[in-house]
Amino acid sequence: MAGGRRRSRPFRLARNSWTIPGLAFLVIFYVAPLVKNALTSFDEGGEGTGAYLSNYLRLVTDAFYAGVLVETLMVSLIVTLLCLIVGYPVAYFMVRYGKRWNGIIVFCLIAPLLTSIIMRTFGWQVIFARRGVMNVLLIDLGIIETPLDFLRNPVSVYVGLVHVLAPFMVLSIAAVLQAVDIRLEEAARVLGAGRFNTFRHVTWPLSLEGVMNGCILVFVLTNGSFLTMLLLGDGSVKTIALLIYQQFNLTQNVGFASAMGNVLLLVALVGLILQSRLVRSGAER
Repeated sequence: MAGGRRRSRPFRLARNSWTIPGLAFLVIFYVAPLVKNALTSFDEGGEGTGAYLSNYLRLVTDAFYAGVLVETLMVSLIVTLLCLIVGYPVAYFMVRYGKRWNGIIVFCLIAPLLTSIIMRTFGWQVIFARRGVMNVLLIDLGIIETPLDFLRNPVSVYVGLVHVLAPFMVLSIAAVLQAVDIRLEEAARVLGAGRFNTFRHVTWPLSLEGVMNGCILVFVLTNGSFLTMLLLGDGSVKTIALLIYQQFNLTQNVGFASAMGNVLLLVALVGLILQSRLVRSGAER
């Protein structure tokens, strides 16, 4: 326009139509399988009032499957607690005392994640075998006389799961600890608080957001883990994820397996919602 100011157009990084390929990809490869899995979970229900819900009713009313569901939650809680016990000291040392060693520590945490979980699990099989490193060491030290069967044992399952999932806990806690001003801890020490009281009243409350994020992440990942339990536990630890694998591959009861998968998905969604609320509340503070 002559003699007038030219109207500036709002800046756009991309047109809305550019999102169509990405949305189509999500719908085809993510939404559609979930919908198909949900519909399949209502199959093979028989007749009657609760026909469409019979797979879900069986999961919560049958004593065996209800016990497996409870065991799944208990295994997830135990693994989460163990990862917290192992991971918090590592995260604290990395943030407060690591300094020039931080790069090496982070590499040691991330490097296993770049390795196939099958290879890591087979590594634990070699260690826990009847003639593996653990038995040979215990026999040489005179602690035992005959080899122990560490495999097919819940202990080996927990060790394998903690090894796989502990890095997620460490990185979640370390990210929050880095934002904690060390001068707050120093002020508490100056005012007469010991190391334990400083940690209990200052460091721990301020790092609680990272702890909760790490616990939710590990809990959700444990719920869906089955390969470690299958290769190391060999049925000694029964979880929903392991039953889903068996239902698909052995009994081929696809409808019941889909119902169990949806239950695990619901647990994961609850965990992600809690995590998003924690992140939102931390941002508001």
